[in-house]
Amino acid sequence: MASQWDNILNFLVYLAVTLPLLGFGMLVFIFTTPYKEYALIREGADTNDVQKQRAAKAAAHDLGGKMIGLSIVLASAIYNSVNLLDLVIWGVVATIFQVLVFYLFELITPFRVVSEIPKGNVAVGLFASRLSIATGLLMAALISY
Repeated sequence: MASQWDNILNFLVYLAVTLPLLGFGMLVFIFTTPYKEYALIREGADTNDVQKQRAAKAAAHDLGGKMIGLSIVLASAIYNSVNLLDLVIWGVVATIFQVLVFYLFELITPFRVVSEIPKGNVAVGLFASRLSIATGLLMAALISY
């Protein structure tokens, strides 16, 4: 039974480190994009303006994809880390690379993601979301290599 308590304590310690890492990543995403995801989502929820509703959907997809992509990397980091410091390092690396991939995406596309999402281009929000998830999957595999 003592071993089970050790496992529970280990779970709680890793949870206490991982949730702030996820929060940190989300804050970095929010501060590195010129549009304000939460404001777009909030404005789209309380209006009949179709453009604002679409902007809210695009922002929610984009931000949600970033959260899923980062969570995938963090899950791999938890599984493969040798200690908590290792987990923190991989969490920060994952956050930095998620942001870099977003701006690389911004550079190579014929449209500007940072202007299309606030305009309500849901397709761009969905595409950015899937890119973040794909990036997270690839980085998760790289961590385990």
